[in-house]
Amino acid sequence: MGTVIDRVALAKSGWRHRHSALHLAVTTAQDCLRAAARQAHDVDILINAGIYRDRNLGEPALAALIQDDIGANPEDPHEGTHGTFSFDVANGTCGVLTALQIADGFFRSRAIDCAMVVAGDADPGHGMSEHFPFSPTGAALLCSWTDGDGGLDHVQWTNTPDDGETFSATVGLVDHDNVLRFRESPARDERFATAAAEAATRCLQASALSIDDIDAIVAAPARPSFRLSLADNLGVPPDRVVVARDENMHTASLAAAFAQASGQLHEGTTALLVAAGAGITAGAALYRAR
Repeated sequence: MGTVIDRVALAKSGWRHRHSALHLAVTTAQDCLRAAARQAHDVDILINAGIYRDRNLGEPALAALIQDDIGANPEDPHEGTHGTFSFDVANGTCGVLTALQIADGFFRSRAIDCAMVVAGDADPGHGMSEHFPFSPTGAALLCSWTDGDGGLDHVQWTNTPDDGETFSATVGLVDHDNVLRFRESPARDERFATAAAEAATRCLQASALSIDDIDAIVAAPARPSFRLSLADNLGVPPDRVVVARDENMHTASLAAAFAQASGQLHEGTTALLVAAGAGITAGAALYRAR
């Protein structure tokens, strides 16, 4: 038993909305609901895992704005009626995996029946970032619970503190404006892959499985050097590691990789979800298709 990913929707921004993470999140959320033949008011919790957003907005939570725009019970819930609980999580490339773990906790407590995870990033706007490195992309995952075989297993995490040396993003004043700046190390992908492989190994050991028992390795970020280094650390050919086609995706990367790998996943198969990001933080979980 576990959390099941019922639908995944992805969207890339055109020229008009290239600076709006909110628009991307709303578009993918609506597409995901439409594909699943569900209504927005069916969603019990909505978790936003996106990081870089319109005008470097800090408050309110972007999840609350998404909830309002898609019409997911935007009013205050009345006694005895259904409402939607929305909030943000901030864990970079690992954000989608973090959100799935949180949703899984709600499902296991029988507090909810339907969860939506949204992610995506966009350049915050003209003059509000320096050399923004990520593609304007959105993702949405609609999740439910199964009491049978299948779904998400417990997530294993590892953390190697590096004081932001490997990758960091900061917002600071430049000529009276808040400007987003990035810093990264040339060893970024290698260090991320080492942490990701450690989390994956812990995950396999906890389930008494080997890498040969895994049908698909679904990983993020999507950069080629990370994929190669992760494969080397896990002792598998690089083509066994599925990543998003767009190497510049950020928080939507794991969702895009899962969507790409879904053709390999049928009832009884097992995927290893692996993500690594700044911190250095890495997580891994088994996902059994049903």
